[in-house]
This record gives sequence, C-alpha cells and structure tokens, in this order.
Amino acid sequence: MLLCWGLVFSTGEAWGQTGGAKDPPAEYVLAGQAALNWTRRFVELGPRPAGSSALATQTATMAEALGEMSCTVEINEFVAATPVGALPMRNVIARFGPPSPDKVVVVSGHYDTLRKEGFLGANDGGSSAGLLMALAERLDACVPGPVWIVFFDGEEATVAWRGLDNTYGSRHLANKWADDGTLEKIRALINVDMIGDSDLQLVYEGNSDPSLREAVWKLAGELGYRDAFPREVGYISDDHIPFRRLGVRSLNLIDFTFGPDNSYWHTDEDTLDKLHARSFATVLHVVEAAVSRLLAD
Repeated sequence: MLLCWGLVFSTGEAWGQTGGAKDPPAEYVLAGQAALNWTRRFVELGPRPAGSSALATQTATMAEALGEMSCTVEINEFVAATPVGALPMRNVIARFGPPSPDKVVVVSGHYDTLRKEGFLGANDGGSSAGLLMALAERLDACVPGPVWIVFFDGEEATVAWRGLDNTYGSRHLANKWADDGTLEKIRALINVDMIGDSDLQLVYEGNSDPSLREAVWKLAGELGYRDAFPREVGYISDDHIPFRRLGVRSLNLIDFTFGPDNSYWHTDEDTLDKLHARSFATVLHVVEAAVSRLLAD
C-alpha cells in the first residue's frame, strides 16, 4: 500500500456487491465510516436550507473543525437575491498545501438541503458535506499538493429549479474567482453530490469535461469499482456547471438512482438508513486517486 495518497489497490472480496467489485482498502473503510458519521452529525441538526439557523450552525461546526487542521479556512459570505427574498449564504473554503500555488485541484459539493418542511437531506446535501469533511481529515494527515475543498451554499432551488433559482454558491464563487484570476490556477474541479446511497451507481455525467470524466471512470475500473461507475449517460445540472461555463475542467460525481426510479430524491425518504459507509469509502478512494494523478500531470 502506498501512503500519502498513492494509488491504493484492494484485493478484498466483494463487500455486498456483485460483478467482482472489491472492498475498499482498510484506510478507506475507516474514512468512509468517518464520512457517514459526519453526515449523521449534520442530519441531526434537522432541515438545513440556505439562510436557516440550522445551516448556520453547520457552517460554524465545519469551520471550527477545519480551523484545527493544517489548512486556511475562508468563509465566503454573500447575500443572494432569491424568489423568497434576500438570503445570507456562506461558501466554506479549506485550502490545503502552499498558500500561493500555481495550480490547484478543487474538490467541492453542496451542504444546504431542499427548502421543504421536515426534509433531512441525508444523501442530498448531507453526504457531500460528510465526504468533504472526511477528505479534509485525510488531507490534514498528508497533503499530496495544493488541494482546495469547497462547501457550496445554496445549490438547491428556493422555489423551483428554473432560471437562476439554483446553484447560488457555486455561481457566486465561480464569478468571484473569474474576476480575481483564481480560476486560471484551477487544474480541475471534481464536484460530489448524492454519493452516500448504499446502492452506489454514479452517472456518466454528460455536462462534465469528457476527458476528465473518462480518466476518472478508467481509474475507478483500475481500482475495482467498475460496478459503482457504470457508463449510463445522464445530464445533470449541478454546482460544476458555473465552472464549466467559465472554462474550468469540471466533473460531477452524482448518483441519480436514489431508490427505485430515483423515488427517494427530494422526499422524506432521504434518510440515513439509505446510506452506507462503503459508498463513501469508494468515492473517497477514487477522488483521492484522481487528485493524485491530476497533481502529478
């Protein structure tokens, strides 16, 4: 096993999966459980839509934990004009590695939940935040190079997903970084969303950069996760789109088969019992391996 984010391959037996899928290595099993634990902690706050006190509490929790790690933490605050009025929003940015890198890899995801009474968003909003916190913990132990972790606020629509009523945080940050020259430093952006589903089936997402998507899918196959990375093409609007539009190589990792016919999505069925640490471990392993290769290129 190669340490410090080398490509770690597993020779374990299938972990409740079919088609020759491998267990993640032990270090990722532990990291996957950590990601699930973070997700549980966030879900226990209740519904966490943009602008809510619960989401503000989550922001503070993440910032405090990140502040104890070997990264610089920025809270990118702004006020978004939405159909339900002006809402305060906060992107959380954790920068690992040198303070002024020439090139950087960004791993991102949203941490707000749907504006719906009682909606807990374990997978949709919870899992991406949980995985990013677990990734930060691993980066804190060993930084392979300049990596920034970004937690986007306001991905969910306040009323309905049309026009500009969505992706508030990623649009704000993409435009800010375009204006101040930061976008030129981004080698690639990998966005994660809804990646905790116990039956992980990621979309071969058509709005992503084709070469980056293909490279990550091939890498997932090499690592033994072909079953979780099928080649079913789908087109998903998500937080990678604002960066793609501005020329950043961007990839969206999302499972949009959450329950039969995606029936758990945006419903009260989006609960912790539908998630599994194995799925977090799988995505963490592939994302880390992809980051390592991107930094080495």
